[in-house]
Amino acid sequence: QVQLEESGGGLVQPGGSLRLSCAASGSIFFIYSMGWYRQAPGKQRELVAVITSGGSTNYADSVKGRFTISRDNAKNTVYLQMNTLKPEDTAVYYCNADVVKVVGGRGESWGQGTQVSVSS
Repeated sequence: QVQLEESGGGLVQPGGSLRLSCAASGSIFFIYSMGWYRQAPGKQRELVAVITSGGSTNYADSVKGRFTISRDNAKNTVYLQMNTLKPEDTAVYYCNADVVKVVGGRGESWGQGTQVSVSS
């Protein structure tokens, strides 16, 4: 089993910043990509940012220049630094990882989600 534990969500004013963290634990042999998705009320879940094990990144157009994804491979942890937050960034943010387990092969794991609310 693989667990993803997110932290760092909360309420922030427009223009503010938040940093999300997601630590993977359990029966992990290797993690390929790690990423962040978000889902706003009434909308589909969408990709925010993803980072490969080698450090290559990809961002949704809506967050380019404002959000930065990074990871610490030694800690199996991914971060999302969110700056210049806007009300439309309000959503539940989910961590995702493409994991090769010690036993059981490769598969996707998801965190439970953390709420980010941007409001004055």
